[in-house]
Amino acid sequence: MVKMRLKRMGSKGAPFYRIVVADSRYPRDGRFIEEVGIYDPTKEPSVIQINQEAASKWLSQGAQPTDTVKKLLKIAGIE
Repeated sequence: MVKMRLKRMGSKGAPFYRIVVADSRYPRDGRFIEEVGIYDPTKEPSVIQINQEAASKWLSQGAQPTDTVKKLLKIAGIE
């Protein structure tokens, strides 16, 4: 199953995330198929940048977003 989920990056105490499309069997920070955006909760306000074309393409092909990614997509106006 293909999922859209967050990949944690950054140093201890200062995380930022990449929104990636990955097989659900891959590790959280491991291999992925495509990067579709970034999310940085440490900035004020939080930075959310999503490639709308790529995200829509993967959603139409059946990729399942995690709960957090679903909220971020809604904030970004996708879905």
